[in-house]
Amino acid sequence: MKPSLHRRFIAEFTGSLFLLSTVVGSGIMGERLAGGNIAIALLANTMATGTALVALILAFGPISGAHLNPAVTLADAWQGGISWRETPAYFAAQTAGAFTGVATAHLMFGLPVYSISNHARSGPAQIFSEFIATFGLMAVIWGCVRSRPAAVPFAVGAYITAAYWFTASTSFANPAVTLARSVTNTFSGIRPADTPAFIAAELVGAFGATFLFRWLMPPIKSESHAALVNDDLAV
Repeated sequence: MKPSLHRRFIAEFTGSLFLLSTVVGSGIMGERLAGGNIAIALLANTMATGTALVALILAFGPISGAHLNPAVTLADAWQGGISWRETPAYFAAQTAGAFTGVATAHLMFGLPVYSISNHARSGPAQIFSEFIATFGLMAVIWGCVRSRPAAVPFAVGAYITAAYWFTASTSFANPAVTLARSVTNTFSGIRPADTPAFIAAELVGAFGATFLFRWLMPPIKSESHAALVNDDLAV
């Protein structure tokens, strides 16, 4: 039996909180310990985020699907895995959790609760990177969810770990993450002015990959595709 929407809301909120605590907190720790070596700071940020994603998806996936990402929720709703009337609650939980996660990381490191980022992430290369990052994320999810759903947490964690390094934007691939990272003036931040283009690219990438996999792997009429996606779709 599917958990109540209230329980799924709390799961999405808590998972998003820990995701952003990891992204921002590991960025702060990495930068402090790297002695000015940005590559080492990014490596620390990458490894913490990728491994935390695996753990969070395994923990919260059975409750809410562990979307932790509005782009994933939108794509899932399009595929029938979650009802459209439930999507606003998921969006609210993910966004509120993401902002709370930033505040949590700041408090753990003795920083102001929020600080507007000055980290510029603009230009065609950065925007295209976000399209590619999100397209790839959704391709990994849709490619695994039907044939090997148990592998989704590990595949997502591995992909995000790689995408931190092969994309110029370091792979935000998540509108809630993008918004929340605009209020941290630390290693992982993004200027508020740069967030709309990132979010647009992420949504286009998510829907592009979903459309492609609707063609590559057409739904099988006899299987409960909606139930499968709702149970196992993550990040």
